[in-house]
Amino acid sequence: MWRIFIGLLSIIGYTVNTLVWFIPIMLFSVLKLIPLASWQRLVSRILDGCASAWVRVNSLNQNLCSKVDWDVQGLDNLKRREWYLVIANHQSWVDILVLQRIFSGRIPFLKFFLKKELIWVPVLGLAWWALDFPFMQRYKKAFLEKHPHLKGKDLETTKRACEKFRHKPVSIMNFVEGTRLTRNKQQAQQSPFQHLLTPRAGGIAFVLNAMGDKLHQLLDVTIHYPQGVPSFWDFVCGKVKQIQVRVSIMSLDNLMSASYFDNPEQRQQFQQWLNSRWQLKDDTIKQLVMERQC
Repeated sequence: MWRIFIGLLSIIGYTVNTLVWFIPIMLFSVLKLIPLASWQRLVSRILDGCASAWVRVNSLNQNLCSKVDWDVQGLDNLKRREWYLVIANHQSWVDILVLQRIFSGRIPFLKFFLKKELIWVPVLGLAWWALDFPFMQRYKKAFLEKHPHLKGKDLETTKRACEKFRHKPVSIMNFVEGTRLTRNKQQAQQSPFQHLLTPRAGGIAFVLNAMGDKLHQLLDVTIHYPQGVPSFWDFVCGKVKQIQVRVSIMSLDNLMSASYFDNPEQRQQFQQWLNSRWQLKDDTIKQLVMERQC
């Protein structure tokens, strides 16, 4: 009963915090529609400040409603004025709260590539646009076969959408596995990893092709829940006692050729590189599990 009370109290805290910051975010979202570049850059900085404050208050809520032992390593030498690509394994919606918390104030506010169609979602589409979430347009292979003149246009559109980041540091987040981990999904994929799904190279390659001249640092994040993967309700109820996070920083320079999408050999090499990163990640989780059993 006590945990249910704590969970409800925590959810009320998240809800109130979101509503409080939703008002100025929507107000400045409308003001950002004024087509003056210098004004839009100023409003973007204010909006990022609002979003960062929302994360900080969420972290305070977590401290008040749960007693999590945060075992985090690898956050040294991070910079708020750097351009990052962040990748991580994905097990639960709690992963997003974990990433927001550990990187809050250390790197630029985390942003996701969104499908271009999502800009038309009522209210949220405007907020995502105002917060400079990059919108991408990708054509499926079957569509391009029928309309070959559009080949490469999706990447050009996305690159134009990312122009704002040439003068504004950003952290682009990508869950490379594409979906949350379950045993059924592992079996269906015949994943070669014990604790992970198979990584997909296409999404991260698209990001690097669109922003490769600005994204120079990769943050490879491994998230492990020693007690088992929690639901959001488990987290807000204070059932999660420990969260382990390991962050590896590496350079992205010269990682991928611009001919990735036209060169099968380049695609294979890049997938092999990503698979090797995932093998290291799987080994890291195995080590964390062994340490807990000892």
